[in-house]
Amino acid sequence: MLLRLSLRFPFGRPRAGFRPGMRGVEMRDLARDLRRFQWRLAVCAGGVLFMFFLLLLRFCYLQVVQHDYYLTLAEANRITLLPVIPNRGLILDRNGVVIAHNYSAFTLEITSKEAGDVEHVIDELAAIIDIQPKDRKRFHKLLEERHDLDALPIRTRLTDEEVARFSVNRYRFPGVQINERLFRHYPNGDIASHVIGYIGRLSDRDRARLEDKGTAANYSGADYIGKIGLEGFYEDDLHGTTGFEQVETDAGGRAVRTLRRGLPVSGNNLHLALDLRLQEIAERLFGTRRGALVAIEPATGGVLAMVSKPGFDPNMFVEGIDAQNWEALNTDPDKPLNNRALQGMYPPGSTFKPFMALAGLELGKRTPEYTISDPGYFVIAGAAHRFRDWKVGGHGMVNLHRSIVISCDTYYYGLAQDLGIDNIFRFIGQFGFGKATGIDIAGESRGLLPSQEWKQQRFKQKWYLGDTISVGIGQGYNLATPAQLGFAVAILANSGVVYRPHLVRQVEDSQTGERRTIEAKPFNSFTISAENLGRVRDAMTDVNRPGGTAAAAFAGVPYAVAGKTGTAQVVVIKQNEKYDESKVAERNRDHALYIAYAPADAPRMALAILVENGGHGGAVAAPIARALFDYLLLGKEPKLPKESEPQPAAAEEPEHD
Repeated sequence: MLLRLSLRFPFGRPRAGFRPGMRGVEMRDLARDLRRFQWRLAVCAGGVLFMFFLLLLRFCYLQVVQHDYYLTLAEANRITLLPVIPNRGLILDRNGVVIAHNYSAFTLEITSKEAGDVEHVIDELAAIIDIQPKDRKRFHKLLEERHDLDALPIRTRLTDEEVARFSVNRYRFPGVQINERLFRHYPNGDIASHVIGYIGRLSDRDRARLEDKGTAANYSGADYIGKIGLEGFYEDDLHGTTGFEQVETDAGGRAVRTLRRGLPVSGNNLHLALDLRLQEIAERLFGTRRGALVAIEPATGGVLAMVSKPGFDPNMFVEGIDAQNWEALNTDPDKPLNNRALQGMYPPGSTFKPFMALAGLELGKRTPEYTISDPGYFVIAGAAHRFRDWKVGGHGMVNLHRSIVISCDTYYYGLAQDLGIDNIFRFIGQFGFGKATGIDIAGESRGLLPSQEWKQQRFKQKWYLGDTISVGIGQGYNLATPAQLGFAVAILANSGVVYRPHLVRQVEDSQTGERRTIEAKPFNSFTISAENLGRVRDAMTDVNRPGGTAAAAFAGVPYAVAGKTGTAQVVVIKQNEKYDESKVAERNRDHALYIAYAPADAPRMALAILVENGGHGGAVAAPIARALFDYLLLGKEPKLPKESEPQPAAAEEPEHD
């Protein structure tokens, strides 16, 4: 029996599962398998523990290291920070008269997140309050730009009746409320509109500029910004500092309570050198005519008046100008949005002659006694072309003094030839021609005082003597803005001492009341012979006396005025053709100019006046200057034309230039 078993199982007992007849034998090491299993279990357990360790580290990092950061995020979900717009600073004239201020009015506002279906809500509101398509358009534009928690205006400046009607129906409109807001107002309408400028809606360009300056945060919640004029130039002073409200909100985003307030800081107030009454008189004297005027206090550079006609009503821009008015302003052939005083470039005409005369004396090209015989024209040696004087037949014997008084073109043709363009450019450039004056309003044009170098760069052409001849009487390539003319005559009145023209005299801190004065410090000066300057001034004074080109306008004046009339061509008249104003289209007629300062011995005001297509400076521009000098020096109120009527021209003058 035992022998049979050993023969059947010669290598021991078979493993479980062994069946006779199976080929081969599979042996298993249980101890080794157990060790392998235990090792695998340990690795897995270690991996799990390691993952838990990493998770623990992450928890520690989030809960401890970044605690403040995530606390802020959590609070942000609960607390909303709402901006509070500051009160914009005031603008006042030199006498304290308010030119731009703010007023409060009721505004109907919708918080879209609370209101639900906004379109349906607006339709319902329109049944009780007048809501125009432009109001809807403005609201949707704001909705695209602002947070849905913001209360956005759908109607502004509600009447008391509209407020009452909404109050009765308020329960029907969740998310709709009436708030009191501040609005900008310009009480004088279009008076000084180009000086003051206006505020308008923040554009993408404005926001990009604020980002570049690093001040975008101060405009959170703001819809408006100063665009042009003083409103734009002094935006940083006028805007103020935005405040805030911390509002706790529920899960639906609805405000529950106000947690904290940071009060806004009102903008600073601007006190101007400008005299609003003088400004108003000047604008009214223009009537419906186009043109510009700049009046400067020579001793300080303060701008007493700056006119650009026609103007516009800046109140139209406060809430965003509508398309119809915007198109009307832009398509108006009189271009009311153009600031002619700073941007209009005109030939200075004969107002350029006193500066030419002074250049001739200072550079030794003329003496007071030097006299010419004026035949009514000037001819360059060897040339056939005649440069005509304004007076047919000429003025006879003319010296420097008389050349200014009667405005003799022929005298200045010869002087320009003897001076040469380089001397003209260097000397007269000292009076600010061909440069920006630096006035505190953006967008000023530089004008043009030509030179040989300029022509070569601009036209790739050489300079000709004929070019110089035309420049000598303020024509040809010569161009100046009314601001430059006013600036130049102020320098002349101030004996070569240059004060930069400025509109703002003081900036008042809205919190402390302290005023920062724009100090009247000369930024440049140049030496002029007192004797030569006196000769030119005497001649300019006689311009306004019998025999002078402005005598009619200043008849009986009790103070001395130094001035110069000017008439600048708009279109070129052929050599053998006589200018006949009645046969020329109105917009092609000559411009009327006048520069002056008074009193001549102690100047209080220097001014430049340009009336577009007005004709003769002595007949049209000089009477405006007379009225302004009478008001400033004598306190005399002029008789003003009605706003719908142009100022009538003076009676026939004895002579013109």
